[in-house]
Amino acid sequence: MAQTAPKRKPSVLKRARQTEKRQLRNKSVRSEVKTYIKKFTDTLSSGKKEQVEDALKLVVKKISSAASKGVIHRNTASRNISRLSKKANQSLKA
Repeated sequence: MAQTAPKRKPSVLKRARQTEKRQLRNKSVRSEVKTYIKKFTDTLSSGKKEQVEDALKLVVKKISSAASKGVIHRNTASRNISRLSKKANQSLKA
């Protein structure tokens, strides 16, 4: 006697679709944030004050946006922003 798979409720199917969409969005946003952090660290080595400040503003904006969307936790965002700001201030002092 062959068993058939149980029927799935519509709410279960909808939840699966929503989860898939969110995973794609979260992956994209996380990747974007990482890219901007890498760009920021590259501009730190250049040592030009204006470029470093602009890059810092941009990366802070992206991290804050990701936190407000719930992609990353707000404490994680705050910690990252703090560390990047500290690096920027140290590089501008020297």
